[in-house]
Amino acid sequence: MELNTISQSDMVKLAQVIWGNGANSVKQNMLNSGFVKVVDIPANSGNTREFSEICSNEYASRKDEGDQASRAKIQQGYSKTMTKYRIGENVGLTFEMIHENKYPEVINVLVGNGASCAKRIDLDLSMRLSYMTSTSYTDKDGESVTTTTGDDLALIYSTHTLKGSSTTYRNRLANNPKLSKAALEGMERLANEETYNSLGENLTADFGILWTTADPNTVNTAREYLQSTADITGSNAGVVNVYKGKYTHKILPRVSMSSLGVIDTDKRYYWGICSSELSSFYIGIWERPHMIPPTVGSNGEDVQTDSQEYRSRAGLGIVTVGASWIKASKGDDSA
Repeated sequence: MELNTISQSDMVKLAQVIWGNGANSVKQNMLNSGFVKVVDIPANSGNTREFSEICSNEYASRKDEGDQASRAKIQQGYSKTMTKYRIGENVGLTFEMIHENKYPEVINVLVGNGASCAKRIDLDLSMRLSYMTSTSYTDKDGESVTTTTGDDLALIYSTHTLKGSSTTYRNRLANNPKLSKAALEGMERLANEETYNSLGENLTADFGILWTTADPNTVNTAREYLQSTADITGSNAGVVNVYKGKYTHKILPRVSMSSLGVIDTDKRYYWGICSSELSSFYIGIWERPHMIPPTVGSNGEDVQTDSQEYRSRAGLGIVTVGASWIKASKGDDSA
């Protein structure tokens, strides 16, 4: 399609297709991790949402002949309020770019604009793990973001509290070892012994997701554990890989970044396991990423330069209510 002969309506259609291709090209590792729960928020319903934990006792009680059955214990857990915020970016296409057949430049501009909101969403989600041992961080726009769970503690902590019990639990692996066989077994023990409901009862759940950063050593170690096999005629014949099929490995490259989107080597070896079943990590979507194209003569067209503004917008909120669903290590051997 020749841009030097294109009509305004065709240009808008073309821009939307190119923008959509850019948005769809983004690999949103965190959003699609399996432990982030997406909640669509309807329009005209306010800019906040409260998310709560609620549980009942794990086991029924004995009922003898003629006796009244005992009542289930229902416990309201912690709550967190999600607040919407908007993200956006404008790009301008000059008159010359549109009308002088500068197709490659137009493609590059619109693809980048289409990807920016999707990338920012994944970055903001990743920061909940990137700053998992902190109670807040400053985002790329200079805004302070609270990252506490419902007990007002960091997501990964050694003594999380429960709303309906004096029991505390840890989800931070002691001494923060790098991923190894021994460390993974320690993480599994943590999941087995330190996972509770709000009543202080141990939960049995499938922690089927092993997540790491994109650090090659950590990624390759995970793959060795999860994928290794032995030749049936070889010296290790009959050896069973106990981890094969046990985990889904999720590589989260933005977790090892700062809030500015640049690599932070202090976070290189972060890793952990998660339960999709227990997860209370929510993203609310008020406004999915979309493009607002200009119309000729509107305020989308600069009367001084004749450039046209193409606007990317999205609206979302993020909260983590509880912490029992995740166990993690910084991988830095710190106490």
